[in-house]
Amino acid sequence: MSAAAVERPHPETPATLLATANWLMERNPGLRVEIIGGVITVTPPPDYAHARVLTTLMRAFDHAGLHEGDTAIAQGVGLWLPGGPEDYAIPDFVLVDADIEEHLVENNCYDPVCFRLVLEVTSSNYNSDLRDKVRAYAQAGVPVYVIVDRRHQRVRVLTDPADGDYATTALHAPGQQVTLPDAIGAKVTLDVDSLLSAGTARTEPRD
Repeated sequence: MSAAAVERPHPETPATLLATANWLMERNPGLRVEIIGGVITVTPPPDYAHARVLTTLMRAFDHAGLHEGDTAIAQGVGLWLPGGPEDYAIPDFVLVDADIEEHLVENNCYDPVCFRLVLEVTSSNYNSDLRDKVRAYAQAGVPVYVIVDRRHQRVRVLTDPADGDYATTALHAPGQQVTLPDAIGAKVTLDVDSLLSAGTARTEPRD
């Protein structure tokens, strides 16, 4: 998901970052607002191709039995981040412990300990997913971070979070298969071509 940093929109907005983020969401339905590294970012509504990637992923994870028992899959779940006192992110797709609702922290966001995997599908401002969120999710100790990188036509799998970064990054090109780490709880193999094809827009925007 793309994201762009924004300044406070108006002198009458609330004083705290978290209050300002909620103020923005209330006045801009459909936008995704996050605080990463102490900076508010705003994400425009995704295109249909972005949603199509997530549907493809949901089917693969559900087929592997990860939406039952000890784990669940979902989209747009808030993750409370340790990088700042008000930091939080809303990943495109998550694999979480089934008891996640027992670990609510604040602002409809949940403790990072519940997240086994987070995934982002890049859009126009891909640098947030490839840079800022790498640090944020590593600091939070999320075991697996997957990026469906539509800009560079790759699928990235980051594992082994330590010291604010992921020690291992695997880059997968079209024509390859991606087998996710067994630590997520089941065997999931993703086809790079299928994901990137799903993420390709079929038509150009209207003028």
